[in-house]
Parts: sequence; structure tokens; C-alpha cells
Amino acid sequence: MSTPATPVPAARGLRRLERGTAEPEQIADFYARWLGWAVIAEPDGTFTGWVGDRLAARVRPGREGWQVVFTGSPARELRAGALVDTGRALHGPWAPPPRQGEPCWVELVDPADPDEYWTGELGWAARTPGEGFTLLDVAGGDAAGGPAEGGSRPVAGRLRGAGELPPGWLCYFAVPDLAGALTAAGRLGATVVAPARQVPTGLVAAVADPAGAVCALLQDPPAWGGALAGS
Repeated sequence: MSTPATPVPAARGLRRLERGTAEPEQIADFYARWLGWAVIAEPDGTFTGWVGDRLAARVRPGREGWQVVFTGSPARELRAGALVDTGRALHGPWAPPPRQGEPCWVELVDPADPDEYWTGELGWAARTPGEGFTLLDVAGGDAAGGPAEGGSRPVAGRLRGAGELPPGWLCYFAVPDLAGALTAAGRLGATVVAPARQVPTGLVAAVADPAGAVCALLQDPPAWGGALAGS
């Protein structure tokens, strides 16, 4: 897919996450028990995971793995399994602070496409495009996508040379106690693929769920992006 010829509205956060799997009920139950989601079985065979009144993710039949769904217009498919959908951003730099079990950051790991593809498609700016890690900034806006004061804020990261992490979009979930969350993950059949470590975002780790899809955890983030908020 080529970069749009005309400017598109900037993607100011996530609309939701999607988890494709051959066993949606079992995987939804795993995240309910692990991250505390309230899970609703939908009429179309999917399962939605909620934290309070905010949708965290939709678990649906399909190819194993996570998909990030950014807010924007028009609705469309992007590379690396990403999507754009219309509606307000439920998670992002202008959304309320993340609660336990909510998405709190996303990073694009070892992408096949250059930064220019993503900045063109999503209306972002790469802060340090020549480096192994760069923040991707989005201009000011509120959770509904309207204008707001405050300039640009980091909406995502791009990381090259991640080693143990699979390529593609990596979603982070907020947890109050990283060590406890890792212990619980193992008890529920998941596997730690990247142990706890301190990075600019905060204290993080990565876990493969019982069906093998990898996500990350971030301990006690004060806002979207953890310690990167406001940088």
C-alpha cells in the first residue's frame, strides 16, 4: 500500500487492540484472569475485553497475533498488520491515564518499512529517524481527535535490533506490579520472552500468551508512554 497522496488526519492514539486466535474464548479468558479484563461474549463470536468503560481489546477468530487499530479516517488497512478505524482514541497521549490491564504504549519493532511510510500514513513525525530507536510524535489533539493545546506528544516508538522480540507492532499493557504479573503469567500458561528491565519507558517485560502471541507489560505508567510522557 502506498502512502496517501493527500494528507490524512493524524492518528492520535489507539481505537483498540485486536487479538486474532483459533481459540478466542480461551484466550479472552486468559487475559481476563491475567489482566483483569471484564470480558463480554459478542453475538458475532468475538469477545471484547473492557477496563471500566474503555474497550481494551477485541479477541476474534483468525490468524494468531495482535493487531493495533489506530484512530483516523478513512478506515483502512496498513502494513505490518495495523489498521485505521474511525472514532475517538480510547488510548493515547490525550486519553485518561492507563489503568491496570489497559493498553499504555505501542512500539514498532524491526519494521520492514521506512519511518516515512508510517509518518505519511498516520500523520506523525519521527523525532530521531536515523537512530535505532525513535519516538513518533503526533501534533496536539484531544481524545476525540479535535484540536487541543500542548504541541506534540509521543504516540508510539520505533525500535530496531530488538533481539528476542518478534517484528511488528508490540502492544504494552499497564500493570501495578510487574514481578507479580510475570509470576501470574507463568501460572496461567504464558512464557516470559524478555525479562524485567529498566528502559526509558519504565520497568518493562515481554510475555508470550498460551497461544504464542507476544505483548509487553509496563509497570505503573503515569500516562501513555510511561516515563516518556511529556518528553
